[in-house]
Amino acid sequence: MTENKIKELKIGNVTLKNNIILGPMAGLTDRAFRIICEKFNPGLVVTEMISSKALFYGDEKTKKLLDITGEKGDIAVQIFGSDTEAMAFSAKYINENTKASILDINMGCPAPKIVKNGDGSKLLLDSKKVYEITKAVVENSNIPVTVKIRKGWDSNHITALEVAKAIEEAGAKAITVHGRTRAEYYSGVADWEIIKSVKEEVSIPVIGNGDVKTPQDAEKMFNETNCDGIMISRASLGNPWIFENVLNYFENKEIRKIEGKEILNTILEHINLEVEDKGENVGIKEMRKHICYYLKNMKNASELRNLINHLETKEEVEKVLKNYFEN
Repeated sequence: MTENKIKELKIGNVTLKNNIILGPMAGLTDRAFRIICEKFNPGLVVTEMISSKALFYGDEKTKKLLDITGEKGDIAVQIFGSDTEAMAFSAKYINENTKASILDINMGCPAPKIVKNGDGSKLLLDSKKVYEITKAVVENSNIPVTVKIRKGWDSNHITALEVAKAIEEAGAKAITVHGRTRAEYYSGVADWEIIKSVKEEVSIPVIGNGDVKTPQDAEKMFNETNCDGIMISRASLGNPWIFENVLNYFENKEIRKIEGKEILNTILEHINLEVEDKGENVGIKEMRKHICYYLKNMKNASELRNLINHLETKEEVEKVLKNYFEN
C-alpha cells in the first residue's frame, strides 16, 4: 500500500485541507477554471499572476482578475513585479479587497515580456532584491506570503538555494520550487533534486512543481524530494480530475476512469462559467484552448477542434460538443 503523504498543509496561520495544489497559469487559471478544479478537491488554487504595477496604477481590467466570488476553498492570489513600492501597495490592496487565504509572489515566470522588465524569473539573479521584495510584501500583508521560484536563471546560475534562504529570512511562509531554469522554459525534464536540496536548506514548507502528470508521478516526487506539497499546473488542463485521482490513489490506489458524459458535462459547465464572467464573444474564444485540452487524444479530435475554433456562439459550440459525445 502506498504510504499516504496526503495531509493537511500548514502555511503560516492557514491550514490547507490537503497538500495538492492547482498552480497558477497565465491566461488559464481564471475564476471559471478554478471553480471547475475546486470540485475535485485541491487543497489550494492559485490565480493567474497579477501585475503589481497595473494594480498600483488602478487598472480596472487587472482588478477583475482578483474576483474570487463563488469560490469555496482556499485561494492564493499571485502577484508579480520588481518594484518594491508597487509590490507593497498590491499586498495591502489584496489584503483589503479580497478574501484570499494566501498571497503568492511569482519569481519564476520565464516569459520574455515579464523578464525584460526585471520581473518573474529575472529576480533569481539577485537574491538581495528577492529579499527586499519579499520583506515588503510580508510587512504589508496580514495573510501568509509564499513565493514561487525556479531552479535558477540558466545552467550557469543555479540560484534556488540562495534565493530560498533569502525568501525564508524575509518572512515568507512557504516556497514552491519548479525544477527547471528560466532558460529551459518548460522543455526537458524537471530536476527534482533541486526541490530536495531546497527542502533540506529551509525550515518552511517546500512545494514541489514540475512534471507531475499522474498520481504515480506525485508519489514519486514525494518519495524523491521529501517535499511538503505538490503543485500541479499543466497536467490539470483538460483534466481537472487529476486532483481527485491523486487523493484517491494515495488513499486506496484507485484511479477513476473519466467517461464521455462526465467530460461533456464538465466542459459545458466550464463554458457557462467562462461566458458568465467574460461575455459570449470573449468567453467562447477563451474556451477554445480549454476545449482543445479536454479533447486531447480523443477520436477525430483535430477535426472537432478545427470546427469549434471557427464557432462564435455558446449555442453552436454546445450543439457540436453534444453531438460528438452523445453519438
